[in-house]
Amino acid sequence: MAEWEIWAVIGLLALSTALTRSTFWMVGHKVTIPPRMLEVLRYAPACALAAIVGPDLAFAGGQTLQLTAANPRLLAGLAALLFYLWRRSMLQTIVVGMAAFTLLRVFHVFGAVA
Repeated sequence: MAEWEIWAVIGLLALSTALTRSTFWMVGHKVTIPPRMLEVLRYAPACALAAIVGPDLAFAGGQTLQLTAANPRLLAGLAALLFYLWRRSMLQTIVVGMAAFTLLRVFHVFGAVA
């Protein structure tokens, strides 16, 4: 592939990304989203986050499911979840979850951790 073709592809991808992401900004005032759809869209960020974080906690860097007490990522995630349910503070939850995971890894509670 020639250099100009690479730059053409990059330019076209940038243009298509800008157009698709700015559609609602350009015609947003003409489109009415039903209240039910707005209610459903409230949960989209939480679902996306769960889809990213969940497999990392359950599979712990491997290809096999590890839902045991020997999985430090799962234990740290559970500690963070319990802390969040208790305090309802997102920043503190992140700190507690990372601290729990770090302590589990530093003290080698479970031997070699991925």
